[in-house]
Amino acid sequence: MKKRIILVLVPIVLILLIVAVAFGGKLLERFSYSREHADLNEYFSLTEDSDSAIVLQDEILEDKAKFVHGTHYFTLSTVEKYFTDRFYVNPDEKVLLFTTDTDVIRVNIGESSNTMYVSDVPQEIGSTDPNYMAAFYDGDVLYIGAGYLEKFVNFEYYGFTEPEHIQVYTQWDEYTSARLTKKTAVRYQGGIKSPILQELPAGAQVIILEEMENWSKVKTESSIIGYVENKRLTDKTVSQRMCGTDFQEIVYNNVKKEGMVNLAFHQVFEEVDGNYLAKALSSTKAVNVVSPTWFRLLDNDGGISSLANASYVSKAHELGVDVWALVTDVDSTNLYGVTIDFDALLSSSDKRRVLINALMNEVDTYGLDGINIDFEKVKSSAGTHFVQFLRELSIETRKRGVVLSVDNYVPSEYTAHYNRKEQGIVADYIIIMGYDEHYVGGGVAGSNASIQFVEDGIVNTKEVVPAEKIINAIPFYTRIWETGPNGLTASTIAMSAEPSWIAQNGVTPGWSDEFCQNYAEYQSGDTLYQCWLEDADSIRVKLQVMQSQGIKGVASWKLGLEDSAVWDVIAEYVGQIE
Repeated sequence: MKKRIILVLVPIVLILLIVAVAFGGKLLERFSYSREHADLNEYFSLTEDSDSAIVLQDEILEDKAKFVHGTHYFTLSTVEKYFTDRFYVNPDEKVLLFTTDTDVIRVNIGESSNTMYVSDVPQEIGSTDPNYMAAFYDGDVLYIGAGYLEKFVNFEYYGFTEPEHIQVYTQWDEYTSARLTKKTAVRYQGGIKSPILQELPAGAQVIILEEMENWSKVKTESSIIGYVENKRLTDKTVSQRMCGTDFQEIVYNNVKKEGMVNLAFHQVFEEVDGNYLAKALSSTKAVNVVSPTWFRLLDNDGGISSLANASYVSKAHELGVDVWALVTDVDSTNLYGVTIDFDALLSSSDKRRVLINALMNEVDTYGLDGINIDFEKVKSSAGTHFVQFLRELSIETRKRGVVLSVDNYVPSEYTAHYNRKEQGIVADYIIIMGYDEHYVGGGVAGSNASIQFVEDGIVNTKEVVPAEKIINAIPFYTRIWETGPNGLTASTIAMSAEPSWIAQNGVTPGWSDEFCQNYAEYQSGDTLYQCWLEDADSIRVKLQVMQSQGIKGVASWKLGLEDSAVWDVIAEYVGQIE
C-alpha cells in the first residue's frame, strides 16, 4: 500500500516541480533585466562608414555629418538650418564666401589647402593637415568643415567614436545632472526589457533631460541619449553650461542719418542741374533726402548709365538735403532694349565687382551721400546672388560712410527670396514700397495703398528688420479703374490731378473707414469708373500708422505728383517723432 502511494506521489511531485520551474522561469523572464544590446549604428541611423551622427544640444538630428581625414564636416543644408544662413556658394566658380562688415572671405571648394582669401589676400586657416579641405562636394552635396565654420559661428563640438557621432552646442543653458548609485545600463526606452545602449559604472554622471514616474531620460558623457531607472540616480545638481569659445560676434556698423528721414524720389530721364532740383523742391516741406533716378542697368555685365550732375548735388547740400542716388532695372528694357538677367549678372564675382566699382566711382566723383538699390525684377533663382551683391556693396558704402538703402515690396511669399532679414543686417535702411496693392494686370480693381496693406507691410517687415532701419514709401498717385464691355482697365492719375478729375466728372467722394481713403465712383454708359483717392487725408492716416510702428521715416513716389497740401501733413509727422 505504501509503495503504491509513493508511486502515485512521485509523478505528482514531478509535475508540480515542472510547473513551478516553468512558472518561476516565466516570473524570472518577466522581471529580469534584458541583456540585449542595441545596434548603435541603427540607433543613430548611420548607413555609411564616413557618416557621423549629430547631437545638437540634447536632440539627435536626422541630418548627418561626415568624418573624413580626421575632420568633421556638415552639409550646407545643416549649416543653414542650425548654424548660419550667411554663406554664399557659387558652384560654377567653386567658391564658398562669407562676408563680414569689412571683408569677403573666400575658400576654393574641393581644394586641399590651408589657405583662405580675405578680400583676396591669402591667410592661413590653421590646419596642419596637408590634405585639409575647408569645403568639398560629395556628389551634389556641399560639406563645410566644422573647424572652418567655427570662424564665423559661435558653437562648440566634441567628437565620439563607436560609433562616430558629434555633440554640438550652440546655446549654453542650465542643465540638471545626477550621479549613478551603481553600475547601470542606459536603455533605448524606459523599461527593463528595452535594449541596452550603454553600460555605465557606479559614480558616472548623466544629464537628466526628462524625469518620469519610474524612469528618466538622460544623456551620458559620451552623448548617448536613453533611459535609466530613477532609483539609480542621486546627487541631482543644477548647473550652468559655460561657453568655452572666444568667438567674437560680427558687428555691422551701419551708417545712420540723424533724426527722421523724409525722402522724395525724383524721377528723371535726362541730366538735370541744381536749378531744376531747387524748383522741384520749392513747394515741399521738411524733405531732407532726395533720391534721383540717375543710374540704370545697361547690360548684364555690370555696366550702368548715369545722369549724375555735380550742380544737382551741390544745390541739394546747400538746401540741407542728402542725395541717395538710385540705381534701377525698371527702365532697362524700354530705354536700352536689354532684359536684365540677374542670375547672369549677380552670380558672377567679376560682374558684381564691375557693378559695385561703377557705383562707387559715381559716389566718389559726385560726393553722393548714399546709394538706393531699386532692383524690382529679381527672380527667385537669383535671390541668393542679389543678397551677396548687397553684402559686397555694403562693404564699400560702409568704408566711405555713405548710406545703402534698398527698396522692397510689401512682404509676400512671392518676394521672400529678397531676404529682408539679411538686408536688415547689411543695409542701412530698408524702404518698403507701400503701394501698388492693386495694379494694372492684376485683374482686380482696388486701392493702391489701403491702410491694412500699408500696416501689414510695416508689421511684417519689422519681424525681420529693426524698426529704426525701416522707411515706408507712400504714393503720390493712384489709379482710375474702368470696368466695361472690354473688361477691366486702369490708368494712373497724379494726386495733384485728382481734384480736376472729381470736378470734371461731377462725383462726390466719400470716406471709407475700411480703406482709410476717400472713394469715388460713377457710371457712364455701360462703364463703371472707380477711384480710391490718395490725398492729405489718406496720407495722414498712413503716417499715423507709421508713427505708431516707430519706424525711421517716410519716402514718397514721386516728387512732382503731389498736391501741395500733403507736405504740411508730412512735415507734421516728421516733427512729431524724434
